[in-house]
Amino acid sequence: MTWSPDELRRIAESDDLHIAPFREDGTTYGTPTWIWSVVVDNALYVRGYNGQKSRWYQAAVRQKAGRVTAAGLAREVSFEPVDGAVNDPIDAAYRGKYAASPYLAAMVGPRARSATIKISPRNT
Repeated sequence: MTWSPDELRRIAESDDLHIAPFREDGTTYGTPTWIWSVVVDNALYVRGYNGQKSRWYQAAVRQKAGRVTAAGLAREVSFEPVDGAVNDPIDAAYRGKYAASPYLAAMVGPRARSATIKISPRNT
């Protein structure tokens, strides 16, 4: 399943994405965490500010699924860690969207880059 162009546009224009990976039971959502998100090549990406130590990141990698809410949308999603060259355009998207933030340097640094997740909608 993929995001619709309208969903991606709305998410890309917003700054309110909340991520809630499943808890250990695989059915209960964790506490929603507000995080930055970017859209690159019709895909949605997020990063852990605290890198792979971020609690939501650890849960997302372990459970591989959960829910996100953003721009008035709520979607069941899957989480996929990514690495490699895709991080360069993701960095550029973060620089474009969050240029004025004092946190930008950390979000395009090695710690956060190591905790990059692709979020895809899933059928439930």
